[in-house]
Amino acid sequence: MSERELIEGCIANDRRCQEALYRKFFPAMLRMCMRYTCDREEALTIINDGFLRAFKKMYTFGFKGSLEGWIRRLVFHSLSDHFRRKHKQLHFLQLEDWDRPQRGDALMRLYVEDLMQLIQQVPPTSRKVFQMFAVEGMTHKQIAHQLGISEGTSKWHLAEARRLIRQFLLKDPEMTKNVG
Repeated sequence: MSERELIEGCIANDRRCQEALYRKFFPAMLRMCMRYTCDREEALTIINDGFLRAFKKMYTFGFKGSLEGWIRRLVFHSLSDHFRRKHKQLHFLQLEDWDRPQRGDALMRLYVEDLMQLIQQVPPTSRKVFQMFAVEGMTHKQIAHQLGISEGTSKWHLAEARRLIRQFLLKDPEMTKNVG
């Protein structure tokens, strides 16, 4: 079955198509969720919530990008909502250990909206590379291929995005004080 047929079947609420889509993308979504939680049951709950969102919103998929990337974004939103409900704070998203800002727990104290505001301040190409790498879990090779740049350029944009986010955090410590 082609992706288009799967999508059309999911829109028509065909359980076989929904199961086929779930089985096709489940391994990638599980890998993504397990990066943020060590509890497999918790990861399965998040994935199921994400796929439920995907099935409900499947009619909005416009065939303009990758179906996997679209589903990954919805599962990531479920992941974010899960941790927000559970902890009321963003505890699961960290940049690399060596890439932490000077204020030790600054990233862990940010709300999702604050982090998204910071990311929106990053120049478009660096922001896109950061999102593809950090959120969608793509490799530099995949990013380079998709954006038509070299792997080295992809790595530079990621480092630049991290540098700018760290600089924004250090420049505006008030962003981390609004967390109760």
